Formats: sequence, C-alpha cells, structure tokens
Amino acid sequence: MRPAVVRVARGLAIGVVVIAWAMAAHYTSALVDESSWGALLAIAPFAMIAAAFAWQSPRRGLMLALLAAASLALALAWPTLARNVGWLYFVQHVGTNALLGLGFGRTLGAGREPMCTRIARTLHGTVSPALARYTRQVTAAWTIFFAGTVVISCLLFAFDTIEAWSTFANLLTMPLVGLMFIAEYLVRLKLLPEDRSSILDAVRAYRRTSPTATPANER
Repeated sequence: MRPAVVRVARGLAIGVVVIAWAMAAHYTSALVDESSWGALLAIAPFAMIAAAFAWQSPRRGLMLALLAAASLALALAWPTLARNVGWLYFVQHVGTNALLGLGFGRTLGAGREPMCTRIARTLHGTVSPALARYTRQVTAAWTIFFAGTVVISCLLFAFDTIEAWSTFANLLTMPLVGLMFIAEYLVRLKLLPEDRSSILDAVRAYRRTSPTATPANER
C-alpha cells in the first residue's frame, strides 16, 4: 500500500475515533443520569498517560505502586464517579486546556523561545526575524485561545445547564481548534507567503517538540 494512502487512512481512522469519542462523551456526561462506561471513557486518557509516565519513570516500581493504589481508590469510588460523569469530563476538559495554555504561555517569558518559533525552527532549520515576530504572536494567540476555553468552560459548567456545557466542551472544542489552525494558516499565507508549510507539517513539528523543553540558550 502506498505511503500516502496509509497516511490518509490513518488520518480518517483517527478522525472517526475522535468523533465517536466526542459523541459518547456528550451522551454520557449530559444525556444520562449514570454511566459506568462514561466514567471509564473520561478516566481512560488520564490512566493511559499516567501508566506511560510510570513505566518510563526512573522509579518505576514506586510509580507503578502509586498507580495501583490510585486504581484501587477509583474502584472503591466507582459508584460515585458513575453518578458524576459530568464532573469527570469537566476536570478533564479544563485540565487539558489549562496545561496546553500553560505550555504555550510559559514560552513567552523573557529569555525563552516561543513555542511556535520552536516549531518553525524544527520545520525550517532557521527562523528569520519576520518569522520570529509572527510566531511569537501566534504563540500568544494560542495561549489566549486555551485560556479563553478554560474560562468559557468554567462559566458554562457553573451557570448553565450540563447540556450546554457538554455541547461546548465535547462537541465544539475540537472544531474550534481546527478553525484556529485554518485561520493561522490563512493569515500566514498573507503575511509570510514564502512560508508554504502546511497545517499537517506544523502538527508533526509540534509532536516533535515539547512544551516543557528547555532551549539551549537557557541552560
């Protein structure tokens, strides 16, 4: 099978999984009173991340023991969790966006290389002064986007219905992220027409960079 076909098929498969997860999350958090499957779906991403960190930790035994203790605590609290699936998704949504906003925002500090500048350097090897200014502004835009998402999520959860919050958090957040990518790409084509890197190029470069990495000039 051709590599391009494989990439397209993989992208479509990921898209189907993301849409299915979003629909299931909306249904279990907003449209039913109790759902063990919903609780499992909400906890699964955090559990997988925690397991990966524990396995890769220098203190693997200790971290795996703590993970096992946390799993036991979750099992004991499972009836309560199944009755409060909305809270689980709320913590997941706010926590994820807060961490992303912090990851982008902290790179705007003095002496740090902005996240999007780092991504551009990964793509192009060198960054012109014009591209450096632009990528700093894009980093600030993503920081504001994630901060705004957190604020809106908290306000809807506190003052509106769970259905309204879930629609925003589970059904609209990912499309809004996609619109941000598209808007940035269109603005970049106008301001920096020489930079023809695609949205997928930027996503791949982001995956190769770490928000918590320390640039060489900070060491």
